Amino acid sequence: MALRSEPTARQMRLAVELRRLRDAAGLPAREAAALLGVSSAQISQIETGLTGVSEKRLRRLAANYSCSDDELIDALAAMATDRTRGWWEEYREHLPTPFLDLAELEHHSTYRRDVEFLFVPGLLQTPEYARAAFSSRIPELPEEELELRVRHRMQRKAILVRPDPAPYEAVIHEAALHIRLSDRANARAQLFRVLELSEADHVTVRVIPFDLDGFGGAWSPVMLAGGAVPKLDTAVRDAPHGTGFIDSEAQLSVFRTLFRRVEAVSLDPTRTRDFIHRVAKEL
Repeated sequence: MALRSEPTARQMRLAVELRRLRDAAGLPAREAAALLGVSSAQISQIETGLTGVSEKRLRRLAANYSCSDDELIDALAAMATDRTRGWWEEYREHLPTPFLDLAELEHHSTYRRDVEFLFVPGLLQTPEYARAAFSSRIPELPEEELELRVRHRMQRKAILVRPDPAPYEAVIHEAALHIRLSDRANARAQLFRVLELSEADHVTVRVIPFDLDGFGGAWSPVMLAGGAVPKLDTAVRDAPHGTGFIDSEAQLSVFRTLFRRVEAVSLDPTRTRDFIHRVAKEL
């Protein structure tokens, strides 16, 4: 099997989970290789995502590691045999790899949750809002790449309108509702777009108002994507140096707690819609 030059985030996640199972079993790579009848180099390639693993070998590895979590093993087997080539592949070599990895992560997610403080979440954005957001980047993007990023972001919305959409929850600070990335008309249109999407049964939008007392919260955006089992959940953080995919259980626990806290202090969906209506009328 040819080695991969650039494993996707999903392929890397499978590799990381197999390494975690081996570490939990206390087996060095050479012993795992001997039990499977392969070389240590092959185990290393599997655990770094440089090569795939068949379902048969994956299940043998899990048995050798004494893993009794059948749901996790089934989920990893599904990842190992997945050959999906989604719409995001058309952007390969045209956009940075994290854009593709994010779209693939969302495609397979069992739920999506966003916490945003300064921007409307990407899945709720209009093309005009997204274009204004990408236009503010320093250094400026070439026009062709800017339009590619806008189109990619709009296509990500497929997860909200497909036949069996996963639940989506967004908690947005009031600040994001007032910041005008372009003009008044586009800002108002963006708010009405959020209201429109929030009417769907699988979409929940909540707002954190300015006048909330004692809110420490967190001041950077957080995204959570549900895996086939909770152990395969992923958190995503955007930072100036790039997008980070977080999968350690300790860190995931922190982000789950953060989301529960901001959700608890935010307005309920009905009051949120009334609130956004009022802000839109005042623009």
